[in-house]
Amino acid sequence: MPRNHIIRAIALTTVIFLAAAAPLMAQVKPGDQITPDTASKVANLVSPGNFILVRQGMRMNIVPTQAIEWPPPYKSATEKYAPQVRLNDKGELQSYVAGLPFPLLDPNDPQIATKVMWNFSFRPQYTDDADIRDVEVDSNRPGGAVGGEVEHFEIAHFAFYNNIGRTEVQPVPTDPEGSNGGIRYKFGAFPFLEPSEIRGFGLVRYRYVDPDIDDNAWFYNPQGRRLRRVTPEALSDTLGVIANAVNGGPAATYATSLDPDSYFGFSAKIENYDYKFLGVKPMLAVINAVNSPEKPCQFDSGRTACPENWEMRQLYAVEATAKPLSWHQRLGGSGVIIPKRVLYVDSEGWFITASDQYDNDGKLWKTIATYNTYRDRPVPDARVAIYPFKRVFQIALADEDIQDGFSSTVYMPGREAQDHECWYINMGIVTKAFLDPQHMQLIADH
Repeated sequence: MPRNHIIRAIALTTVIFLAAAAPLMAQVKPGDQITPDTASKVANLVSPGNFILVRQGMRMNIVPTQAIEWPPPYKSATEKYAPQVRLNDKGELQSYVAGLPFPLLDPNDPQIATKVMWNFSFRPQYTDDADIRDVEVDSNRPGGAVGGEVEHFEIAHFAFYNNIGRTEVQPVPTDPEGSNGGIRYKFGAFPFLEPSEIRGFGLVRYRYVDPDIDDNAWFYNPQGRRLRRVTPEALSDTLGVIANAVNGGPAATYATSLDPDSYFGFSAKIENYDYKFLGVKPMLAVINAVNSPEKPCQFDSGRTACPENWEMRQLYAVEATAKPLSWHQRLGGSGVIIPKRVLYVDSEGWFITASDQYDNDGKLWKTIATYNTYRDRPVPDARVAIYPFKRVFQIALADEDIQDGFSSTVYMPGREAQDHECWYINMGIVTKAFLDPQHMQLIADH
């Protein structure tokens, strides 16, 4: 298909979806509020895990569906480069430069699930760099009161620097480090400002282009003042367990249910999983959240964010199963902690709206709900983080252990943050040097 027809075809697909979704919309309509008493109305419109969140108290306000437009530079890159992108027989990406790898998907394509995941991985949310400041995480036990969290974390930076797929900040479309050093992107979460016992703790993670090179990751231990390399399977464990391992703290300290592989819904390396396509489903998701900063839900003791606006979306449902022969398992490692996930990916914005996670016995273990907003600024009173077009911002993420009721909610922006504009996307603020492990240590020590 000629590249100038690609976006037109996507718009037509959206119209077809809205027509197909009409029977399901009969179950809910704009203006409805979903409570535990009316939860049955959305039983088939949210993930099984998210349905449990609704039944335990998370309120949903049903609003009309609104379309999402890609940033113009990203749209242009898609039109230019998408026709050349391919997958090999292993599901590995080939000839990718920038934009969405696979803007047109055929449900009968045997590789559709893997293509959906590559689209998610190169989504338009942040293509060059992002500095998400003063992120806050509240952890709660079941039965507690709002504001009575078990632990409160604050992280100064969630930061990305992408070498591949750049669309707005020079060098475009590829930083030479991507082709010369093989690093696709760098990510950092540091320094931790709260709790005080682990102040200075941090994580840096490098993702490589080569499918056979797994992520390199480092933790910084502020007590021992040393960097520590960690194995990839550690990144599928909860951050609280990781912090304990690094700092030698007691098991009950630094409690959270969130693991680094679940940041933004799914952050593991794409090639380390096998994917199964479960269908294209009209479902509810938070795309145009009204609250930023987000509000803890008073009806479920702050375990989620609510009430919030939910709308019908076309979502791709994909089952992701960790490959049994990843390199760290061949070397005797225990493998990832979460062996299977079912991911729900928005077909316009290509971000994950929900994730259900299963244990080794195949039982539902954890669920994630993301809360997103689509506007030209992350908060209404922004003065710096203002963009010439609308972008998608993930403003909260709820992660709950269904089996024991323990939960963690991530707030971006944080509710107590000094810098509540929070999301600085494609501004050239984050540099490669900022995400060097030694620099993480330097910041923490000062």
